[in-house]
Amino acid sequence: MAGSRLPCVELGVELGDRQAEYSVIWLHGLGASGHDFVPMVPELQLPDSAAIRFVFPHAPQRPVTINGGMVMSAWYDIVASEFDVREDAAGIRHSQQQIEALIDHEIESGVPADHIVLAGFSQGGALALHTGLRYPRALAGIMVLSGYLPLATCVANELSAANRAIPIFMAHGEHDPIVPLALAGESWQQLEALGYQPEWHCYEMQHSVCIEEIWDISRWLRTVFQLETAGD
Repeated sequence: MAGSRLPCVELGVELGDRQAEYSVIWLHGLGASGHDFVPMVPELQLPDSAAIRFVFPHAPQRPVTINGGMVMSAWYDIVASEFDVREDAAGIRHSQQQIEALIDHEIESGVPADHIVLAGFSQGGALALHTGLRYPRALAGIMVLSGYLPLATCVANELSAANRAIPIFMAHGEHDPIVPLALAGESWQQLEALGYQPEWHCYEMQHSVCIEEIWDISRWLRTVFQLETAGD
């Protein structure tokens, strides 16, 4: 694994002496931070009895070409507005190793691999999808919000056998000016062609999150963590 563990914001229910039974590792978008999606956790209204730990890592600081070389938090460089052209493969794979280290840390902390969801928004969603499809142990699911499939030409040869049936939640804004809806749709179709069954949602919004999406995320997490009736 590459380097030391990424700094993270961690949030969970009041467990007392209980150990976390589930984890959601949630990756922020370009230029944001691990604090970005913390306020969404209570809005999910998951059962109080569910012992879930939310882990929100901070991306490293790096120059981003499309923003004039400005240094900002980024999982990898963006060279052009066409995200699937001239991709920063080295940066993506380096961040993949860092996220795999976070998954390994959750497992070492006592959370089974198949109780871990890898989630992300925008660039974070792209990295979550890239990493989750390749992780060597079966995970609970992958959640991709306003993201896409990076290094799409490589994925067929790099898929993990353990995650060939992994649940995938994909959601996008119909009017997204940052990550085009067409690119997300192509990613969804490619996943289907590879044999996955991604759950697809499209909302009347831009590059953001809406309340209907939050409701769908909550339902999906309850399903993959088998929490439908727990604590209700």
